[in-house]
Amino acid sequence: MVAGSSIQPRLITTFLGDCRFLPSNSAHSLHRLIRFNPGKDHVSMKMSRTLSGFSNLFNRRNTENFTDSKRKQLKPGKVSPARSVPSNIVKPPYVRSRKAPGIANEPQVHDEKGIECMRASGKLAAQVLQYAGTLVKPGITTDEIDQAVHQMIIDNGAYPSPLGYGGFPKSVCTSVNECICHGIPDSRILEDGDIINIDVTVYLNGYHGDTSATYFVGEVDEEARNLVKVTKECLDKAISICAPGVEFNKIGKTIQ
Repeated sequence: MVAGSSIQPRLITTFLGDCRFLPSNSAHSLHRLIRFNPGKDHVSMKMSRTLSGFSNLFNRRNTENFTDSKRKQLKPGKVSPARSVPSNIVKPPYVRSRKAPGIANEPQVHDEKGIECMRASGKLAAQVLQYAGTLVKPGITTDEIDQAVHQMIIDNGAYPSPLGYGGFPKSVCTSVNECICHGIPDSRILEDGDIINIDVTVYLNGYHGDTSATYFVGEVDEEARNLVKVTKECLDKAISICAPGVEFNKIGKTIQ
């Protein structure tokens, strides 16, 4: 999630906790991407020369104060212990390994049964996300949203995919305001004027269903409304071109 021009984006500990989301020996590890010193009020980004322009922009904004913003700077709350999952629920292979799974190098072709399972996991994820959205209001904490999402997922015999993925400690991702993505639910209370992205992923019958949406908390300003509106338009246009044979880069170009 990227904030509007009057809200200077900053990547804080709510985004990554202690930066253990991916294993430190991974070629794409966040340790290689992000430098975070405990006790400091900001982090810095390390990227290759090809993306150094973005890196410089990120680091410059990361150290700026919210002097021109009416919204208070996002500060992390307390993260509660990970929630338990019944032993009878099938868990993804990465759970407890603290290692994120690799990325397939070849296209995956699924049979009818596989497609049926994909639809089932996607449908459940959509239902959970819809329910999570009804909980968004001033006064609720993202940890309470995590608790409700976790319970609904396991009640349906599925596993909350984020839990244990590369060490991620919670069952859903909640990214508030300037938190870009994959925010860790904590004790921070949602306030009037916030925007929050809720990212739900479930593991059911061996398949992951993944979906997310951004919600308004109470009354938000016009800049935030426009941000969410344009993002949704980009998503819809990208979905509209998806078809067999379409290259992934065309999706990115459509969004851009």
